[in-house]
Amino acid sequence: MRLKNTTSDYGMVSVLVHWLSALLAVGVFGLGLYMVGLSYYDPLYHELPEWHKFLGVALALITLFRLLWCVISTPPLLLAKQSWQKMAARLAHGLLLLGLVVLPVTGYLIVTAEGKALLLFDLALLPALIELSPTQTDWVGRLHLWSAWGLIGLALVHAAAALKHHFVDADRTLTRMLNIKGQ
Repeated sequence: MRLKNTTSDYGMVSVLVHWLSALLAVGVFGLGLYMVGLSYYDPLYHELPEWHKFLGVALALITLFRLLWCVISTPPLLLAKQSWQKMAARLAHGLLLLGLVVLPVTGYLIVTAEGKALLLFDLALLPALIELSPTQTDWVGRLHLWSAWGLIGLALVHAAAALKHHFVDADRTLTRMLNIKGQ
């Protein structure tokens, strides 16, 4: 199985990065939603934020790799027939990537808002670059929350579009990302 993309198909690296990103994004989102509802006395109150940060850092690193990989191995040509569909696909992919960048940056800013390093399971991972006021921290927290909802919403639209391509248009858009030959 080839690692790099061709003009017609995704390579194994792109396929694995895509699905790992999707799995991590949904997992981090679900974990974030669950953990904000915990009370201080819940046994998971202190543990789940560590896992949220860990998975968020993992997703950030995969996203950095993905951006580099797009330069090394250009994605295949879009199969959409109409120009507005190609433009919509490019916009959606761009917004998905933007969300995958904005979320770890805002998460980092929230965690380091008081000038303390980003700790991951009690190990210093990244130093704090700036201190934020409580008002700025609240604003960044809202941006983090709404970016997460936006990413998940856009991912659902993205999945629906892939299913539409598969079942209505009968093209290879979905099977290319599953690395399945056919049609």
